[in-house]
Amino acid sequence: MEIRKLDPTEHSATRSLYEEVFSEDSESFVNYYYTEKTKDNIIYAVTEDGEIRSMIHLNPYDVMVNKKEEKLHYIVAVATQEPYRKRGYMAALLKESLQAMYRQGEPFTYLMPASEKIYYPHDFRTVYEQTTKYWEPSEKKADIRERRAVPKDAASMARMATAALEGNFDVYAKREEEYYVRLMKEYESDGGCLMIGEKDGEILWCCPRVSEIPKERPKIMVRLVGVRRMLLLLDLNYLTAVCFHVTDPLIEENNRCFLITGTEASGVMLMEGKEENSEGTLTVGALARLIFGAASVEEIAEEKGVKMSDRMKNELKKIVPLSRIFLNEVV
Repeated sequence: MEIRKLDPTEHSATRSLYEEVFSEDSESFVNYYYTEKTKDNIIYAVTEDGEIRSMIHLNPYDVMVNKKEEKLHYIVAVATQEPYRKRGYMAALLKESLQAMYRQGEPFTYLMPASEKIYYPHDFRTVYEQTTKYWEPSEKKADIRERRAVPKDAASMARMATAALEGNFDVYAKREEEYYVRLMKEYESDGGCLMIGEKDGEILWCCPRVSEIPKERPKIMVRLVGVRRMLLLLDLNYLTAVCFHVTDPLIEENNRCFLITGTEASGVMLMEGKEENSEGTLTVGALARLIFGAASVEEIAEEKGVKMSDRMKNELKKIVPLSRIFLNEVV
């Protein structure tokens, strides 16, 4: 078994594995994916007997995190050929890619799980259910024109979406012209499109039109990558000082003691913590749930591997969670 990062010229060699494992995807969608998404993504693969047997795709997104722009990777297309499953290939690929993202300074990564139980042991935690609003026929308002979006609309769509998202959400993919040009291609590849509503030439909204509206809301799981980088993105609601240890079985550099200080004006500031001053221990998974507002301090205190003094609990309550999430991308 060999794990390696594929050269971009090799990305197309993973298509047969994609089609084998994700057979529900249409040929036109796969054509879109291997034309658009694989031209700038990262693929790690396990090769055995000279063939690609397992893979993981890291699709790049510029994500706004508490008003700061971060370059992150969205994990998709995690797949292993059936005869090669249960050999630890997926776990090895996750570890390799997480460590690579750590070296690049990324605070966290995220994915849409086929099953949450697959990724939970690797410290991914569910923090969001997608809330995509789909276009449906309705009584038209006389002053609003509804129509199919075209590429020349993309810049205006990006401005409209940015105005709607900033100030209302803590975590969301940055909207730019190229974002919408690519998204139009994505929906059109599966027989759908993006619809817009405009008034006096101004775009008021956009939403996808699809042949069948999904009945279930997909979940998004996050995994902390660089704990130090992640903590520095956070705000506080009061004067704070607390020292604690973090445990991470996959990224060795995260296993350390952190001393958080700061105020509501400064946000989180970090100093090197000393083990003898630590007031408790947080697993990287528990910390993720707290940071993204998926669980309270009291709830994570009950998790395996977590220990906190009463003072530490009170101090951690001063962290402002990034609970307003809008990560609705599919691939």
